[in-house]
Amino acid sequence: MSLTFKDKLESDHFLITAEISPPKGTDLSEALADAELIRDQVDALNVTDNQRAVMRMSPLAVSRALQDAGHEVIMQLTCRDRNRLALQSELLGAYAMGIRNICVMTGDHTTKGDHPGSRPVYDMDSVQLLDIVRRMREGYDLAGNVIDNPPEFTVGAVTNTNPSKLMQMMKLRKKAKSGLDFIQTQAVYDTGQFEMFMEMTEDIEAPVIAGLIPLKSARMARFMNQNVPGINVPEEIIQRIENAERPVDEGLAICAETARELKKLCRGIHIMPIGKHDRTPRILEMAGIRKNI
Repeated sequence: MSLTFKDKLESDHFLITAEISPPKGTDLSEALADAELIRDQVDALNVTDNQRAVMRMSPLAVSRALQDAGHEVIMQLTCRDRNRLALQSELLGAYAMGIRNICVMTGDHTTKGDHPGSRPVYDMDSVQLLDIVRRMREGYDLAGNVIDNPPEFTVGAVTNTNPSKLMQMMKLRKKAKSGLDFIQTQAVYDTGQFEMFMEMTEDIEAPVIAGLIPLKSARMARFMNQNVPGINVPEEIIQRIENAERPVDEGLAICAETARELKKLCRGIHIMPIGKHDRTPRILEMAGIRKNI
């Protein structure tokens, strides 16, 4: 009998998760094909929820399709697009559809995406949503009404890893108090800074899964430094890619090197490619952590 993601969280297993983006349309074939590229390479697939505030298919629909195809999934759920009624309905629906792992987040503002005129909801933030999940696990909705057959989710949240951002660290502790089973982080490029983050949060018991985004160019690195909160690509890495004969290959090498360092510091890695997972198996092989699950 194969171990579930929850089982692996409760063991000393080094975790590998990876992001799958729903399509901007109704054809699921590309998302399913992307997942096949990393079958038996990862422990679970995160299905994003209108990431970067760009409208895409419902993560619930994609999560169910991936699950039907034999993949373990983590459904992401953001507060940006739903009020407290819709959030609770979505959680009940997800559990009824067989989804057992969720990762909650507040969500990028709509002005960052492809519908900038859309009104963001933000009735709740990620800390409050975690409290909703906790109450629902205990058998009650947010209004205190009894829930029949309450959901038993394995629940995670996300965080930046800059230890100098004290408000972010405070928010992470608030999330942890709501009962986190795992934490996934923004992309890590500075392992020294990440080590400081781990030392600062060593009192938090939830396993930390560190984010990785393979760089394709120096331009991409500079863009993320300027536009993606929580990401810090050191100048030495930018120069290394800029001076490389094959920038994409150099970005893969940097990603693999970072993964090897992160394995010493935390419980797992979370791979977020810009595009498809065609290079993810190569990264894992270069990092020496490719495995059969």
